[in-house]
Amino acid sequence: MVLVRFTDRLTKLLMVLGAIWAFVLCFFILSDIVFRALNVPFSGTKEIVANSVVIIVFMQVGFAVRSGSMLRADFLVVMMPPLVQKILLIFAYVLGAGLFFFLLKAGITPALRSYVNGEFDGEGAMKVAVWPARWAILLGAGLAGLNYVLLSLVEIFDLRVERMDLE
Repeated sequence: MVLVRFTDRLTKLLMVLGAIWAFVLCFFILSDIVFRALNVPFSGTKEIVANSVVIIVFMQVGFAVRSGSMLRADFLVVMMPPLVQKILLIFAYVLGAGLFFFLLKAGITPALRSYVNGEFDGEGAMKVAVWPARWAILLGAGLAGLNYVLLSLVEIFDLRVERMDLE
């Protein structure tokens, strides 16, 4: 399926970019700690970290969905017959898609408003643009919702799609 290959590549790319940004952010935080100890703090560290965490999470949520890494408690489901397990899995995928598509729909207006109005977080010398985090929410929620739809279709029609790994 072309759509599955496309979403897999996009999902992996966003996951890797999010991981790289998390790695860079660690050094930024460490630098801030060291410079604070020297009484020369970076301004805006709190705002950068807060917005970055949102961006990182939503860049990686599509991969978590597609690779089957989302948190799930199936201790009761595994005791049920296979048909009931399949029905519950499809239901969970549909609920996941609904949740992320609702988040996508709810985030469109704030993302557009944030970009148009030039919304910033922070005060003083360092202000951080908020719109990248809001757009990351849209992208991540849309991709996660799409991955849930694809997973539900795979289950409904018993399609043969490889499980996505880091490869």
